[in-house]
Amino acid sequence: MTKPPEERSPQSSQRSQRTRTALVTFLGAVVRRMGDWMPIAGTVELMSQAGLDAPSVRTAVFRLKQRGWLASEARGGLRGYALTPVALRALAAGDEIIWHARQPADLADGWCVVNFSVPESDRAKRYQLRSHLASLGFGNIGTAMWIAPVRMRAAAEQAVAELGLDKYAAIFVGDYVGGQDLSTLLYGSWDLAAIDGRYRDFLTRFGPEADRWEGGVRVDPERAFVTYLEAVDHWRKLPFRDPGLPRELLAEDWSAPEAGALFERLVARLEGPALAHAASCWTP
Repeated sequence: MTKPPEERSPQSSQRSQRTRTALVTFLGAVVRRMGDWMPIAGTVELMSQAGLDAPSVRTAVFRLKQRGWLASEARGGLRGYALTPVALRALAAGDEIIWHARQPADLADGWCVVNFSVPESDRAKRYQLRSHLASLGFGNIGTAMWIAPVRMRAAAEQAVAELGLDKYAAIFVGDYVGGQDLSTLLYGSWDLAAIDGRYRDFLTRFGPEADRWEGGVRVDPERAFVTYLEAVDHWRKLPFRDPGLPRELLAEDWSAPEAGALFERLVARLEGPALAHAASCWTP
């Protein structure tokens, strides 16, 4: 019998979360390159190679189907699932950031500042707007005041409009002209030390892997697939947390450029063999 959520152990919850994130990574990095469709048996086999157990994979697939990301569809006599328009839009939305990283903004372009005062009766929407701005890369510089490079203006306008909060929010764009040291202000508005630490964790985890795959070494297909999936899964969360601030305002040893270059090395070396290995599970 399945335990109710409140009775599940922390380890079980962590395992479920890991499976869900790995499966979403798999959909974006593999399934979309395979005609937007996946065989369920082949998916379970590939995920098991990546260290995930079959029941948790099937559960994650079922939940994605419930969310409208997957639709049952058989092909070539194989049971499987096709990506829905909902999934394709969601996966495409993150592609530019995940695969090309958010490039540092130009300091001369200026800043976008969002200020809002939402009444208590719309408290839920107030929380939604805060969450949405944070996910877009805005930093909090004061009570109900958020800042980001000016290129995020359109995204901020859309976030405010979608929640119907236009009459409660004000959006400004302009230059920083003086007062508090700008770098100090920005380091207080984002947890840049934590973001830098995540980039360094990526370098520590995958730097040796990249070195191992270079120099004409024979590529083992299964290991290439597992390493590729792990690298993309680890990486894809990082650029979303990085606001892409002007480089001259960050610490000299800011590790994002080095981590981005490492990710590109891994993809260049492993993507082809990994997809070829995955394709072998698309046939009976």
